[in-house]
Amino acid sequence: MKERIGFFESRSWLYLPLLLLSVFYLVPMYLMLVTGFKSFAEVDLQTMWNLPSGLHIENFIAAWEQLRPNIINTFFMVVPAAIISSFLGSINGFVLARWQFPGANIIFPLLLFGMFIPYQSILIPLVEFMRTVYLYGGLPALVVAHVIYGIPITTLTFRNYYATIPKELIEASRIDGAGILGVYWYILLPISAPAFVVVMIWQFTSAWNDFLFAVVLTNPENWPVTVALNNMAGSQIIAWNVQMAGSFLAAVPTLIVYIFLGRYFLRGLMSGALKG
Repeated sequence: MKERIGFFESRSWLYLPLLLLSVFYLVPMYLMLVTGFKSFAEVDLQTMWNLPSGLHIENFIAAWEQLRPNIINTFFMVVPAAIISSFLGSINGFVLARWQFPGANIIFPLLLFGMFIPYQSILIPLVEFMRTVYLYGGLPALVVAHVIYGIPITTLTFRNYYATIPKELIEASRIDGAGILGVYWYILLPISAPAFVVVMIWQFTSAWNDFLFAVVLTNPENWPVTVALNNMAGSQIIAWNVQMAGSFLAAVPTLIVYIFLGRYFLRGLMSGALKG
């Protein structure tokens, strides 16, 4: 007769803290959706946990009308920023992982140091630089800022991923006559999908959720959705139901990315994208 496995021995108890953490992180989403579907008269701190009397879709329509230009601005900013920073990180990671050159052991730590520089410490020189190159106020300034700030993490990710590629594969391509660009383009780039998934999802969500660079570097007509959402509050009366509906609309793209691409993100992590 098989012995009965105890509750703690079966590790089923691990699901309990995971369930509690899931509820903890989903509570703000619940309040956001519940408030977004309420009428203005129903919004109150005493009844914020209560379900709405009806589904007031007009809140989402009003929020969409206000945020639509800013959501479009955000897409025009995050897509090129994620793509450009991913390809630059891929090239940097390939060179640093497979092509040893004098100073490589110094350049790589200096690149990683960029991840630990706070945004606030470089705002003034960043604004002055954008003014000098005539990019201040527009979306290109945000693209450049996120590309530069994304290079350290994308370089680290690709360098560690390319370090797991067998050296024999690189040497065989060199014997066949491939140069440095040929090795990258024909050998490593086609098998870099897991690393690209990781860094592009990371860069997309990081740039989408950014507020500090957006509010400092752009003019009102080029505001991304995070800045516009902050400015939805009125001077005297705040329509919390419309603002919560706008918050949900602003969060939908990143939710979609993680819902449909989250498994590929985890596969990329497990396949070596962040090993080393």
